[in-house]
Amino acid sequence: MPSPAYGTGSDIARPHASRQVATVFGGSGFIGRYVVKRLAQRGYVVRVAVTDPEKALFLKPNGAVGQIVPLYASVAQPPLVARAVQGADLVVNLVGILAERRAGDFDRLQHEGAAEVARAATAAGVRRLVQVSAIGANPDSPSRYAASKGRGEQAVRAGFPAATILRPSLVFGPEDQFYNRFASLAQISPIMPVIAGDSRFQPVYVADVADAVMAALEHPGGLYELGGPTVYSFREILAYILEVTKRRRRLVALSMNVARLQARILERLPGKMLTQDQLLMLAQDNVVSPGTPDLAALGIVPTPVELVVPTYLARFRPGGGKRDVVAAARERAEAGLPPSL
Repeated sequence: MPSPAYGTGSDIARPHASRQVATVFGGSGFIGRYVVKRLAQRGYVVRVAVTDPEKALFLKPNGAVGQIVPLYASVAQPPLVARAVQGADLVVNLVGILAERRAGDFDRLQHEGAAEVARAATAAGVRRLVQVSAIGANPDSPSRYAASKGRGEQAVRAGFPAATILRPSLVFGPEDQFYNRFASLAQISPIMPVIAGDSRFQPVYVADVADAVMAALEHPGGLYELGGPTVYSFREILAYILEVTKRRRRLVALSMNVARLQARILERLPGKMLTQDQLLMLAQDNVVSPGTPDLAALGIVPTPVELVVPTYLARFRPGGGKRDVVAAARERAEAGLPPSL
């Protein structure tokens, strides 16, 4: 168990009456760090509910002294969830995994965990709950990931009917595990494997997703799907990565049978670079559904991939791309985009 330095005492249960409190489950993750920063800028005392508070300490400089509090709270442990939301005005649940460490992790975290957060938020009298899910969430999906996300959404609606559910498409940003991973692969592999190359994605900038969380505070609860301004096929995304990183690699289409064989091997290795469940997701389009409220409905203009991705993939270019990094940073400044978070 964590030490009292991580907010396990009465300071968590009884925050200062003049400050609003936000609890962010999974707040030290890819999307979470952006959400925490924005909440702190808005003046919230932010409880970063995570399973490893030590790894959330990097967030503290984003707020005043004592404003950002890493807190040990697993969504799989109801008493800890209840403690984390006690006295909170706002709760954001960002907990999600792309691969299971143990059988049942998808359902345990993305379904049962989401249900527990919703129940606890209602019991604590929380004003707003934002659940970040994913496009493709469907309780009947053959993908365990997508099915658990879909069941999680159902449970959140049942436990906290006024919740806002956000479904982003493929999320990109400096810390992402998609563009960075394939750019890294292009450094060492003579080919780029293409699986389900015609599947469509609508990449959305991580900062836009965080802005959507903040906008949800001012909009009625409901479902929003978040996508960027352009739809790309998987093959087009890989070709763009090669263009940005200035790597000449052959795009080689893999049959699903070959991909499944590779996934059986890779999902048993540390890092789980590819799993059979991920193949099921890759085979499906991942774009905003027609008629579904989107970023525009939340008052957000989506950021193009081309304005952001080159700034962090430049390091994968031959020679490290140091000059390109400087040029990309200048382009971001001229476009009015922040240099980082």
